[in-house]
Amino acid sequence: MTGRTDGRRTAIVTGGAGGIGAAVARRLARDGLAVAVLDLSEEDCAGTLDSIAADGGSAMAVGADVADEAAVTAAVARVVAELGPPTVLVNNAGIGPSTPLVEMSTAQWDRVIGVDLRGPFLVTRAVCPYLIDAGWGRVVNMSSISAVGDADRVDYGSAKAGLIGFTKSLARQLGPHGVTANAIAPGFVVSDMTRASARRLGLDFAEFQRRAVRSIPVGRVGRPEDVAHTASYLVSPEAGFVSGQVVYVAGGPVD
Repeated sequence: MTGRTDGRRTAIVTGGAGGIGAAVARRLARDGLAVAVLDLSEEDCAGTLDSIAADGGSAMAVGADVADEAAVTAAVARVVAELGPPTVLVNNAGIGPSTPLVEMSTAQWDRVIGVDLRGPFLVTRAVCPYLIDAGWGRVVNMSSISAVGDADRVDYGSAKAGLIGFTKSLARQLGPHGVTANAIAPGFVVSDMTRASARRLGLDFAEFQRRAVRSIPVGRVGRPEDVAHTASYLVSPEAGFVSGQVVYVAGGPVD
């Protein structure tokens, strides 16, 4: 832990050990929030906490599997005890192996849906009482452009599409309590997941990025910080009239 909240708003960022989640956690800490960085193990979060501490921010690491109900309940209780009740939640944790449907095991389907869709449900349910009690809150769910259809990952695409429906339902249910809910749908962002995709295709990652850029109107691939900037706005007080929306951070329109 890098320091107590001292009256600052508290945020939980799942999947915060690296990639997009780490960038979001760092950005929210720079915005003045105390951040609980949640991932499978506390040790994996050390790099994120170190960078937050170097910037003078406040953060703690929490180890939990978001698909495990008991672990989520314990994790949120610990955040409340050490940082204070959360009013900001970013559901970023996700996995996305690439397996053709006919070769996909039921266990793989269940695991992807468990982390990518059940996980946000469990964490949001655990956090919701604090948002409602505060009369103010922000929920940001990390979807993906795969929600419009992913030929390589039907499990991942299905979970991310479900997350959009979950977000819109949350926005309707929680709006009267002063809580907004939105989804971010990143396109090609440099991350462990896109690196893994390059390896599966037998491509050098630099070449993989060059190929991706050909279909991105702004002429470059995304960076984790691009997503973090968007999350920063959506959890801000200024975004109070934005709810139930899907923001595509993809460098162009998404069909």
